[in-house]
Amino acid sequence: MKRQSKDLRDILLGAHFSIAGGLHKAILTASKYGCTALQIFTKNSNQWKERTLTDEEIERFNETRKLTGIESICSHTSYLINLGSPEKSKFNRSIKALKQELVRSSQLGIPYVIMHPGSHMGRGEEKGLRRVALGINRTFDATPKITCRLLLETTAGQGSNLGYTFEHLALISELVEAKGRIGFCFDTCHTFAAGYDLSTKKAYQKTMRAFDKVVGLDRLCAIHLNDAKKGLGSKRDRHEHIGKGAIGIDAFRCIMNDRRLKTVPKILETPKGKGRVDYDPMNLNLLRSLVTR
Repeated sequence: MKRQSKDLRDILLGAHFSIAGGLHKAILTASKYGCTALQIFTKNSNQWKERTLTDEEIERFNETRKLTGIESICSHTSYLINLGSPEKSKFNRSIKALKQELVRSSQLGIPYVIMHPGSHMGRGEEKGLRRVALGINRTFDATPKITCRLLLETTAGQGSNLGYTFEHLALISELVEAKGRIGFCFDTCHTFAAGYDLSTKKAYQKTMRAFDKVVGLDRLCAIHLNDAKKGLGSKRDRHEHIGKGAIGIDAFRCIMNDRRLKTVPKILETPKGKGRVDYDPMNLNLLRSLVTR
């Protein structure tokens, strides 16, 4: 297990890692890269088929977490879930899938489950946002004892996707009855593509002030660190390596040194690459090098 200096160990930094070979393998990979946080899928993200965890899987996951000391873990829901769908069958199936994700994550002791709010599919944003809130309320009603918190992620605004403005997130939150079970995930690529500038220190501060005013920094529970292949306001969800895209390195320097975000897990979702190059440690080490405090 790779050891970090005390200052770097205090920063919750990691990446999304594969669960191939077992859920616990993602934690081992995170430890290998010196991470203090990570994100996983608890099942195949592109299939509706659910997964029931065995006692052995849960025990091995918990043992590995204790062995590595990594406690800051997020899961991400299936990409198929769409609580904004006007189609009754898709809406109900999404609720069922979200419920099962919350159950699995709770069994694993994962504190945060991250979800894209959904798409209105041509029915209009306000109807879609209210539909999302309805789906969350029904899910929460069906899972009263679940301990993990559902985080709504900022989106790029492609097509009919919801959640690309801070006001979208605020409205969903306002309509959710169990407000203590809701939080937010700030994706740098998505937020930038949606039109919120992060590329300079001044722009970063302006965007974070807007987020704090509309949503609340006290409810920000996770950050996805991704540069963007496309420009500001492009509405295109295309991740790029840190410092290699349209956002640039200054935004990530601001995030890594923002004391308000010290306890917020920061998760890389940059391209993994193919072949012999392992980009995760390259991006992680670059982010660590930006820390000045």
